[in-house]
Amino acid sequence: MIDPKEIQLARERISPYIRKTPTFRSYYLSTLCGGDVYLKVESLQITGSFKIRGAFNKLLSLSKEEVKNGIITASSGNHAQAIGLSAEKLNISAKIIVPTNTPKNKLDKIRKYNVELVLLGDNYDESEVKALEIAKKEKRTWISPYNDELIIAGQGTIVPEIFEALEKIDSILVPIGGGGLISGIAIATKNADPNTQVIGVQTEACPSMYESIKAGKIIDIEMFDSIADGVWGGIEKGSITFDITRDFVDEIVVVKEETIKRALSVIWKNEEFVTEASGAMAITPILDNPERFKDKIVVCVISGGNIDKELFDEIITHY
Repeated sequence: MIDPKEIQLARERISPYIRKTPTFRSYYLSTLCGGDVYLKVESLQITGSFKIRGAFNKLLSLSKEEVKNGIITASSGNHAQAIGLSAEKLNISAKIIVPTNTPKNKLDKIRKYNVELVLLGDNYDESEVKALEIAKKEKRTWISPYNDELIIAGQGTIVPEIFEALEKIDSILVPIGGGGLISGIAIATKNADPNTQVIGVQTEACPSMYESIKAGKIIDIEMFDSIADGVWGGIEKGSITFDITRDFVDEIVVVKEETIKRALSVIWKNEEFVTEASGAMAITPILDNPERFKDKIVVCVISGGNIDKELFDEIITHY
């Protein structure tokens, strides 16, 4: 398990490379639930998501031999951009494997960085298998998007920033995909204040962690397309995020796709900043059940803001 001290070390390690993002009160959501709701805006982070924290922490911890041999990952989203930027800044050779059907706008974002982009596999799982084969062949270090202690410790550095802004917090709401973000946040939060609840949020389209926790082990589930592509996917067998989530997260709430779209629109129309669907997920429990948060101090982690402009415009027009 990850020692909370590792999160403090990660913070010291990555602080020259990342932004300390704002934590501000949402008048609209606070009024809606009769509590105090704050947004931790990681969509304003470098590369537009929290992922840069874990990426820098991992890459700054590599041995000289690992740096020399280079790194490899599989991702077409925020993790790819975070690895791209951090590898470029640290002058590390990086190879990023993406599915062959990756949209051009995502490829263009990754190509901004000095990385080798390779299209292999029909979906993420196939790309990951190919990446692991290449890693072995070329002696590159595999960088998991979430199943890695250093990645998780990096994501946990969000929490000290929140507690510097707010002395007391009743609940922190966090989107869940593979569980890297909530694992880091949960460990750091329970260390800072064991009474603060950590509540995860998953979409009904792929509640992999929710169903796995319920089953008592990591299971494969049927998944459907989701507007929140940043949290879409299963959990790899043996992932440390399962044990951490089971032991440190108080509850996981599963929400409807419609509520996620509404959340994205609510943030834009009331807070006037852009968020991706995965990032907006954190406020959905408040929209669904505002009474639950009456008289509570709540922090919603807005995990990212990278969204296709046409998709964003379509959502805010309809909701």
